[in-house]
Amino acid sequence: MAAANFERALARVLEHEGGFADHPRDPGGATMMGITQKTLEAWRGRPISIAELRALSREEVAAIYRARYWNAVAGDDLPSGLDLAAFDYAVNSGPQRAIRTIQGLVAVAVDGRIGPVSRAAIEAADIPRLIEALCAARLRFLRQLPTFPVFGRGWERRVAAIEQASLALAGSSSQRPSGTTNPKEKSMFDTKALLQSRTIWANVVGFGCIALSLMGFQTAGLDQGLLTDRLLELVAAGSFVASTVFRVIATKRLI
Repeated sequence: MAAANFERALARVLEHEGGFADHPRDPGGATMMGITQKTLEAWRGRPISIAELRALSREEVAAIYRARYWNAVAGDDLPSGLDLAAFDYAVNSGPQRAIRTIQGLVAVAVDGRIGPVSRAAIEAADIPRLIEALCAARLRFLRQLPTFPVFGRGWERRVAAIEQASLALAGSSSQRPSGTTNPKEKSMFDTKALLQSRTIWANVVGFGCIALSLMGFQTAGLDQGLLTDRLLELVAAGSFVASTVFRVIATKRLI
């Protein structure tokens, strides 16, 4: 498990949160290292000024992140890699959304609490695949937000960086140095990359719309970008479920 990973995960989060910010289009208002004025007021139990927010120390920031985000997603109990992905998702979009997304992906009751059943399902999962599915679901949520046109590119870069770092922590095969995979493994990885290519699915959607138009169907109102995202979500979810099933079967055979 990942009890020792908090400081490393926090460093990753702070790379993306930066220092003081007060973007006029950010509904959260002013932030310092990602901590909003409202969050700091709740933490200290009193109103605080912008000057106090600016003066927020890293030590207090760490305490807030651990108590309100890391502990909220049971970071110490999650496998390495998944802890970072869940933590950053929680910081960006709230612990409840992060937990509920994970629970949906591992097919347990979505109650917003990482209990024994959720832990068992997570432990039985293929963690790299779960990380990929979680990051894909996170992007899907972000792309639906009205502020995505303003902050979207930054969010996409952030999720991509967190996914890469999380996979490295999880020991994903995709992080192995070149030349260390055998031909069979390389073939499987290439197939997976093709299935998860947005360009390929965008072309599939485009050709599908053309074919439907030729058959007399109205396709002008279809959002091809959104449809492509949905297909990628289905591929990621299907890949995760399949890998988990095969892993459980293999484990039972070994037993």
